[in-house]
Amino acid sequence: MSYPEKLDGLRYETDHATKAGYVIFDRPPMNVISYPARAQIAKLIAAMDEDDQIRVIVIRGANGLYSSGGDIAGFLKVPRDGMHDLAWNVAAPERAKKPVIAAIEKYAMGVAFELALACDFRLVTESSQLALPEINLGITPGSGGTVRIAHLAGLTRAKEMIMRGRRISAREGFEWGLVTEVVPDGELDEAIARWANDLAARPAVPLTALKRILNSTYDTPLHVGLELEGQTFEKLRPSPEFKLGVEAFLQKKKPDFSGF
Repeated sequence: MSYPEKLDGLRYETDHATKAGYVIFDRPPMNVISYPARAQIAKLIAAMDEDDQIRVIVIRGANGLYSSGGDIAGFLKVPRDGMHDLAWNVAAPERAKKPVIAAIEKYAMGVAFELALACDFRLVTESSQLALPEINLGITPGSGGTVRIAHLAGLTRAKEMIMRGRRISAREGFEWGLVTEVVPDGELDEAIARWANDLAARPAVPLTALKRILNSTYDTPLHVGLELEGQTFEKLRPSPEFKLGVEAFLQKKKPDFSGF
């Protein structure tokens, strides 16, 4: 899949040292995400997912800020019934085979936070604020945020946060299970590199399998999840990655999965 040529308030980069692909919000001053940009984000993630030079995908903002959310005025310009499927594009990180990291500075509001919630990991700087404030506009979130926060943080916390349109701190988000790691302000780049290097060193096929198993626990009964886990384990057991890992373990060496 090729990368889209025309981007609206977005750009992308590839870091060959860490094998990371970056989707970057770049619309100063607040990196607002337009309606067309949602589909472009999904296409960028899909293209990076097929790029052999990339092992980890990172979503972040330019200019020291993640994103204040969507283009509010733009909502009124979209034809009726034109935004019922917003969650599909925003779920692109969840569909990706590769691990996806959201790297958040200062603000993650509205659709920008919903996109982060669809990622596998969320690295957030200490002073950042997180919110789904749509109730303050007289509407509900529409890109999966209500469902994902309820799953990750529990129904009581989801209602308290979303129904009041309340901003929560990075530390509170961590305590709720919405945030993977809180890093000091000014140290996000170092955290991204540390996570990207760690994930890029893991064997790609088993990592993808783990992502699919863990994501499936959202909406499957326990017995279905256990069956999926067992079938995946047996499918991967004859793999060269497992053989290499076992041999390295027996030789008391660190396995090198760079060729997988």
